[in-house]
Amino acid sequence: MVKINLLPWREERRQQLTKEFYILLGIGGTVAAAIVASIFWMYSQNINFQKARNAKIQAEIVRLDGEIKEIEDLEKTRDDLLARKKVIEELQANRTQMVHLFDEMVKTIPNGVFLQNIKQSGTTISLEGYAQSHSRVSAYMREIEKSEWFQAPVSVEYIKADDSYDTHEQKFKLMARLINPLTKTNETEGEEE
Repeated sequence: MVKINLLPWREERRQQLTKEFYILLGIGGTVAAAIVASIFWMYSQNINFQKARNAKIQAEIVRLDGEIKEIEDLEKTRDDLLARKKVIEELQANRTQMVHLFDEMVKTIPNGVFLQNIKQSGTTISLEGYAQSHSRVSAYMREIEKSEWFQAPVSVEYIKADDSYDTHEQKFKLMARLINPLTKTNETEGEEE
């Protein structure tokens, strides 16, 4: 005997397909949501990692700024100490300068020249005095020029006769630059090294 199915099989088939569609749609939505969530999690992890790196870099920058400040303070202290050392070396080198200055003055003054006033301002020395003649002043200037301790003598005030004395001596004023040949030698040796 043959069986005949009178049930609405097409309707059941349609419901079956609709049910499978919704199941597949749910699975696809779940997979898509999982993918989106994993991408979001991955990006948030990358952002957190970058924030941690940035915080570490900022901490290093602050630490290095402190070290740079400390280095600048040390350089300033070093410069101060070098300046003090230079002053001490200059004082040490010029310690005997006055003795040499007076010794050279005695050696350079020719007969017939008399010094009345000596002034020193830094490395410039001003000499005022009287001479018996113009030629004696010229001889004095030549002697100053030959000296190791004086340089570039210049007549500041023209030689003029002073009638206040009966001898008619000539009044003069000279300026010269003081140099220390000992310091000059030390500087030359330092440059050669």
